[in-house]
Amino acid sequence: MNSAERRILIVTNFGHFLTHYNMLVFPALVLPLTGTLNLSMAQVLELSFWQYLLFGLTALPWGVAADRVGGRPLMMLMFVGAGLSGLAAAFWMDSPWLLSLSLAGVGLFSGIYHPIGMGMISKGVRNISMAMGYNAMFGGLGLVVAPLVTGLFNWIWGPRAAFFVLGAINLIGIGLMAFCPLVDAPRHEERSSEANGMLAAFVILLVAMMLGGVAYTGSSVIITAFMELKSPNVLEVVSNIFGRGVSGNLLATVTTSFVFAVGATGQYVGGRLGQRFDPKFLYLVFHVICVPAAFLVALSQDAALVAFSAVYFFCLLGTQPPENTLVAHFTPRRLHHSAFGLKFILTFGVGSLAVKMMGRIDAIWGISATFVALGLVSVALVSSVLVLIWWTNHSAVVAVEGERQLT
Repeated sequence: MNSAERRILIVTNFGHFLTHYNMLVFPALVLPLTGTLNLSMAQVLELSFWQYLLFGLTALPWGVAADRVGGRPLMMLMFVGAGLSGLAAAFWMDSPWLLSLSLAGVGLFSGIYHPIGMGMISKGVRNISMAMGYNAMFGGLGLVVAPLVTGLFNWIWGPRAAFFVLGAINLIGIGLMAFCPLVDAPRHEERSSEANGMLAAFVILLVAMMLGGVAYTGSSVIITAFMELKSPNVLEVVSNIFGRGVSGNLLATVTTSFVFAVGATGQYVGGRLGQRFDPKFLYLVFHVICVPAAFLVALSQDAALVAFSAVYFFCLLGTQPPENTLVAHFTPRRLHHSAFGLKFILTFGVGSLAVKMMGRIDAIWGISATFVALGLVSVALVSSVLVLIWWTNHSAVVAVEGERQLT
């Protein structure tokens, strides 16, 4: 990488870490806030409604804006906006209405990252697959670090301190961008075939990515409870070693962090393998492995549950680098920010339905059935990827035959 590419990757990696960190601070504070605000858990959860809604719904508008004004000013806006919103949450924590407004700001400005950061990488870094792998790994690191850091600061100083940390760590991005100045990739005119991209292929990919959003959101929202309910023997062993003060929830949270850490490794591996293999083939292989892994998670418990969950999340999160590479490949370069915005608004929007789906399945058939359902989602996803591969291969053959006829 040259210096410009390294600067892009440094800033976008930090941004990806932050966007996932920002969105996982509040869930770790739900129970402490019930006591602080004297509200029920349901009422506290409702405070985050606008945060998550704006995080998903604004992805496309942010992407369209970046294609017009460039990604650099919007990345700076993310750091400033999310930082100030986090500090506002700390100052206004005693007022449920103002806290909800502050959290909405965190979601609004955190929603900038995915369409802008991914677009900057796809436009400004030559080895897209490797860069996407590193970038995805830092996003996974945010998933791991957020509950641990938030829990630590809450334990020592309370929820207000955790929100102060949220604000402060985002404002660090301002200094980072001053230290690593970015230059937006120059605009250029694309050939007709390039400008058209591969619209049909991109539409098929959107279907696969929406199913992937269901799998990711569904598995993420249920995995901690799954670990707590289906690992009694592991809890017993840990309690014998460290004493009875270790709760099932604490053990499940730590185990979930471990599983997400394995998933972050999968993101790195997916990016590295993308340098050697066709991203469509890699995308297919990872999702194929997710199918039996999901069913095995549904059937297992204790140590086997941890092992199969690690395999599942390794492959599920490992699909992200080849997936993002395919988005860049199937869309015109001048519209990359908008393309990633469309991806994430559909992924997070449709994926959010998985939350209700998991609750409904658990209520009717039990928690084990949730991963059976996720396995079936992966079956549908694999089918869509096979259609994608068939379509792109067919289009390539047609294009070759057309060129032969012209010559």
